[in-house]
Amino acid sequence: MNPAKRAEIYTRLRAQNPHPTTELKYANAFELLIAVILSAQATDVGVNKATARLYPVANTPKTILELGEAGLKAYIKTIGLFNSKAKNIIKTCQLLLDQHDGEVPCDREALEALPGVGRKTANVILNTAFGEPTIAVDTHIFRVANRTRLAPGKTPLEVEKKLLKFTADEFKQDAHHWLILHGRYVCKARRPDCGQCVIHDLCEYRSKLIDA
Repeated sequence: MNPAKRAEIYTRLRAQNPHPTTELKYANAFELLIAVILSAQATDVGVNKATARLYPVANTPKTILELGEAGLKAYIKTIGLFNSKAKNIIKTCQLLLDQHDGEVPCDREALEALPGVGRKTANVILNTAFGEPTIAVDTHIFRVANRTRLAPGKTPLEVEKKLLKFTADEFKQDAHHWLILHGRYVCKARRPDCGQCVIHDLCEYRSKLIDA
């Protein structure tokens, strides 16, 4: 795929959604961090329902620690893997208090040192909370990048590096959100909705569903 086609793909996605953002509900960097940790193998809708109950009661490292692991589980038990997520969140809250004065760090190394935070989560925090032009590659973005041939790769890291390399600077800040929303609602896993796709004629997916 050539640079002009890539630019046109992003231009159309931007025209469709000029100010994209995450569908997770949050009021600050810490709430976003907890929501993203909870979102692993879970839907944003499910996470938002849980945090709508949790955050009015506890939305700081200190208040979540005061809940304790068992207390936290009561609020997030509807989310998959809630036992391990509760353990990680409690450990993360303690580290934030001990090492970062209760604040979410704004550098990758410090973020990835937090329990339950990997490269993808760190990228989301850096991009959405701190405005850095990172691109977090989840299953939706991995699929879209490979299907369209925007940035094909065999691993999420390979796709991320190619997206960062081939995405023009003017699009990098919002590319993550455009691609994830496109994958979630249009370029779906089982049956992409090609008939409603704004980049249909630019996509290099060999099995495009013309009459979808």
